[in-house]
Amino acid sequence: MARGRKPDLFVRESQSDLFGAEATPAYRPNADKVRARLHKILAEARAAQTSPWEPTRVSLYRTIFPQMTLWLPEDEAAQLRFAFETELARLETA
Repeated sequence: MARGRKPDLFVRESQSDLFGAEATPAYRPNADKVRARLHKILAEARAAQTSPWEPTRVSLYRTIFPQMTLWLPEDEAAQLRFAFETELARLETA
């Protein structure tokens, strides 16, 4: 009597994708739009004598401004981060 072969429980069989094989394209924001938004925030800070934002907005900008610069070339990003931190420091002492 021949013994039936049991499936190997540790072998990973490929399973076809139920919704198609196309991968979702990665999101990449438009660098010009990111740059424009960063310059707008920076211009608001430069034009103000005191903080133009509520503390919650300052906290938000402290978080997202550096993250947004990551979509730009490194030298430009570093310059924008430096300018933004300089303006925040100036506004805090005002």
